[in-house]
Amino acid sequence: MDITTIITRVEKTQHGFDDIRRTADEIVETCSARDAVMLGRRLFVSDVHQARMTAVFVFGAHAARSKVMLALLREQVSADTDWRVQECLAQAFDRVCKDTAYEAALPLMRDWLHDKRANVRRAVTEGLRIWTARPYFKQHPDAAIGLLAPLRVDDSDYVRRSAGNALRDISRKQPG
Repeated sequence: MDITTIITRVEKTQHGFDDIRRTADEIVETCSARDAVMLGRRLFVSDVHQARMTAVFVFGAHAARSKVMLALLREQVSADTDWRVQECLAQAFDRVCKDTAYEAALPLMRDWLHDKRANVRRAVTEGLRIWTARPYFKQHPDAAIGLLAPLRVDDSDYVRRSAGNALRDISRKQPG
């Protein structure tokens, strides 16, 4: 796949994530893992935020099987200043947890929730929304509450709001 063609394609997307996610899925489906990641790395250094968003979805598709991709999401993607890229990070984190299995991903969630960077903590709280729609947390809402509750007093307003929204979502599904 040609990087210029990809950037031209995704740059047309002004709202939403669906077309960008579809492009990333095509990259993952048609390229070897190595080539997809290399293409993702080239997209991630673009000035075009849609290209970086595409890269994040590509990285997320490989992160459950690659510590390097998981670290790239945590270290580099979380440092991106574009809020849309951060939304993709949250979705990529959910993909990692889904691919790992939510219960097996609990240690990863705890680790990211204790990161010093607000964008990393928020990727967990926002990425797993609506928590009780996720298979493990549907059966174990207390586990989700246990992870989220400490964030009600987080230093970051950004994280506090995300955690509060997630807890509110859980309370609607699980009034008790």
